Amino acid sequence: MNRPETPNHLLSIPDVQSSRDERRLAIDRVGIKGLRYPLSFADGDQVHRTIATCAVYVELPEEQKGTHMSRLVALLEERAAPDAEPLSVAGLRGFVEELVLRLGAPGGSVEIAFPFFVRKTAPVSGVASLLDYDVRLTAKLAHGDYASTICVSAPVTSLCPCSKEISAYGAHNQRSLVTITVRPRVPVRVAELLRIAEDEASCELYGILKRADEKYVTERAYDNPRFVEDLVRGVASRLSDDDRFAAFTVEAENFESIHNHSAYARIARGW
Repeated sequence: MNRPETPNHLLSIPDVQSSRDERRLAIDRVGIKGLRYPLSFADGDQVHRTIATCAVYVELPEEQKGTHMSRLVALLEERAAPDAEPLSVAGLRGFVEELVLRLGAPGGSVEIAFPFFVRKTAPVSGVASLLDYDVRLTAKLAHGDYASTICVSAPVTSLCPCSKEISAYGAHNQRSLVTITVRPRVPVRVAELLRIAEDEASCELYGILKRADEKYVTERAYDNPRFVEDLVRGVASRLSDDDRFAAFTVEAENFESIHNHSAYARIARGW
């Protein structure tokens, strides 16, 4: 992309940020956070338009007084242009490399969180509707070393195995939230991680259900009871067997329908 040039009449204005600081304290992370920007995100061959909440940081050497905050916003502005290449998991490294290069920094990092919408088809009626998920991407480049994470949160249904076993009829169930955070060795699709979370639940969720669909998902959950422990173990087992992941964390929270508290479980490996 062509970078905007500074008009000649502004070149003589003092650049205070680039002046010297004598306190000899390098800053680990300085930049902007909480900036919302429209972005396109490519997940495989699917391009999603979304509104992302962004944080962009650089490391600041001890001798430099400040960083150029406007350049951080400019990077996102370029990504929001109509002809800009969509952001992707594979493209995160290039984004951070451009950040470090443009700021002349020894390292930099980005955090990008956004709603991710999937058009889903109801299991019986076939009616289509959107369901939203939360996605958070991070990437860090420091002295040539690069690392990234993908975090997805999928709402699902869980039905209690104990309740099913001890009750004469019925079983309590609730909406649950399964959160997967991975450090991939190679680019991985967000949709694939969401599918893993939904497959290990009692049943997945849909935006619109007709009566025949409601019957299906109710019976589906009843036939696939899951404790909160089952949710994290099921997902963790699949991630453990996949060489693409250097590290992972799986969390599940059941928003209990018979208690005024949640049930929670977590498995972390490789960090």
